[in-house]
Parts: sequence; C-alpha cells; structure tokens
Amino acid sequence: MSVLIELGDDRGAPVEERRPPPQVSRRWRVAALAAACVLLGGAAPAARLTPQPGPAVPARATVLGAGPLLLVVDPEPNPPTLSAYDSAAPDGPPRWRVTVPPAAGWSAEVAGDLLLLVERDQALGARVTTARSLRTGQPVWRRPERVYAAGNEAVAVSEVRSASEPGRRVEGTVHGVDPATGATRWSVPLPSTAVLRALPGRVLLVQDDGLVRLLDARDGTERGRGQLPPADYGPDNPQVAGAYLVLRHPSGGAMALTGYDLPGLARRWQVPVQPGELILRPCQGLICGQEEQGRWAIDPGSGVRVWTWPAGARWRTVAGPRVPAEPLVVLGMAADGRRSLVATVGRDGHRVSAVLPAGVTDCRRVGAGLICRDGTARVTFWPIEGP
Repeated sequence: MSVLIELGDDRGAPVEERRPPPQVSRRWRVAALAAACVLLGGAAPAARLTPQPGPAVPARATVLGAGPLLLVVDPEPNPPTLSAYDSAAPDGPPRWRVTVPPAAGWSAEVAGDLLLLVERDQALGARVTTARSLRTGQPVWRRPERVYAAGNEAVAVSEVRSASEPGRRVEGTVHGVDPATGATRWSVPLPSTAVLRALPGRVLLVQDDGLVRLLDARDGTERGRGQLPPADYGPDNPQVAGAYLVLRHPSGGAMALTGYDLPGLARRWQVPVQPGELILRPCQGLICGQEEQGRWAIDPGSGVRVWTWPAGARWRTVAGPRVPAEPLVVLGMAADGRRSLVATVGRDGHRVSAVLPAGVTDCRRVGAGLICRDGTARVTFWPIEGP
C-alpha cells in the first residue's frame, strides 16, 4: 500500500509506508538542536518545532496544500472524494468533503474565494480545472484547460504537452476568466509557445522570440512591452520579484543575470554568474539562487548580492506553493544521516528552525508549516517560523 503526497509544485508522487518513528525525548531534542548549531557554523535554532497530528491519509491518497486548506483526495471511492482541512489545525474534522471526477492526479491553488482544482492525466498534464467554493467545496464552474490564479483574478491556458515537466509553458490562446462565472472576458492569441507567469492582478507572457508583454489580468489591457535577449526561457526563467524581472541568459560566451523594470522593461543592471545549473526563486522580495557553489540572494532592483551561504548547495528546497513574500523552507541532512535539519531562507539569509526526528519524510510546505509523513497512516503538521 502507498500514500501519495504532492512533492512537486503541481503534482504528487508515491511514497512507501513505514513503521512509526520512536518518541523523541526532551534531552534528545536539545542535543539535536545543539548539533544543528555546530553543523551550521553557530547559527542558533530559533525555536523547537512541536508537531501536530494531521488527518488520516487513506492508501493511494494525494495530499495538496492550497491557501488556508490542507486537501486530501482519496481516489479509492467511486467517484473519488476531496476532503478539506484547516491547515493551521489539521487534527480537527474536515471543513467539507465532496466527490470529484476520477483523474490520474490533481493540483490546486486559490484565486480569491475560489479553489481551482486541476485534474491531470497520466502524463501529469492539465486536463480540466474546476472552480470550487473555498467555503463549501461545491463546484462553481468548470473549464477544459489549466486555469491559473492571478491574485483574485484567473487566466486559462493550454499547456504545452510534456511528459517530463509540465509547467507554465503555454500555447494557443490565453483567456482572461470571470471568477464569478468562468466565462471568457478577454483573449490574447500566441504566435508560438510562450512562458506564462501569473502575478497578482497581472499576467506576464514571454514568447520564444523574446517579446515580453505584461497584461492586466482583469481586462487583458497591455501594461508593458519589451524585448529580452535569447535565453533558455522556461517556467523558472525569467523570475519576477516585486517591480522587477530577472533573466538568466548567455552573454559574450558566458552567463549573466540581467534585471529589468516592470512594467516598462527597461534594463537596470547585469552581473555575471557561474556556468552550470542555477535555480532561481523569489524569496521575501529578493531573488534567491542555488548553484553548485552554494546559495545566495541578490536585490532584484540593483543586482547587488545581499548574502551568500556556501553550505546552502547541500540543502534542498521543500516543495509547495511559491509565495514570493515568504521565505523558502529548506531541509538538510544531520550528521548521523537519519534526521533532517529545517531552515528558512529569506532577506537575512538562512535561519535554522529545528531538527525533524528520524522517520519523518516526504515533507512539503502547506500554510504556515510543513506537512510530513511520520510512518503512520496519518500526516503530521510541523509549524515553522520565518527568518
């Protein structure tokens, strides 16, 4: 038997059940936190994490986080059921439980007072999106596309078919959606594929030829336009932080990061970066990077490096909704190779929160904490603090 816990930004993956971990004594907790200080060069953990029991997770279920909700989709009944729990108090009864159409997988996000539940096929591509009441779970409307939240607004797109990495690369036409009815408010055709980034109240489109358009999510009005240099455009490139866009691209035989204003897309700065794999993410108004040499953050308005964390390359970012105003949550391995160290990464660098005991695995960000599997039929909620 297996439990599905959503491990990527949009999709679930199977994990195996194990026996419950041993109880953690206060003495062990203190020793483990002290060990974390040593491993992190004296950075003192701010608080000890106190776990809260979550709901029982049926076999083959999918666990999702969306806004204030912890969602559990159980595919075994016919039709499947979707249960919504308060992510801040997951040990309580569900807020609501409804039936949903069968699908190979699901993803979810919140747009205003709507829950956008995406049904996915065997290749993890978006098939249909149903808008449901965040309060009751009842369906409001349904569209045969992927619908993204743009703050309180919504946009519908056809994702580019990819069995390896479905994401925000789209094709065909972008439609502005009336959140109240699901009807199309406006449409913008695309000459080829493009990268879409849904922002609060805005939609950023980057075409394959480098043309960038910033649209008003409510009426489709073009608020900005510009041209970017050739780059490996994808769901994570470029990145947006506040009023700035940051692009990674080739420059004179090397690689560079360039910052642009929004909405005007005037170039502000350019800095060189090391060749090789580089992962960029917004974090608390900065752009955080992870490469082989470590982690670092730059000011998106100036390109100035704010902090550097050489040991950060060994830490992995916890999956979950990407909220630019919040810090990243990362997990590192303790010295014994069994326990996980928890840290948050934001404007002031990294800060150790605590140590998860052995047996706690498959964690993801939900609301103000982590939902992890603890070896039982239940998931466990671990509240966390930002830097």
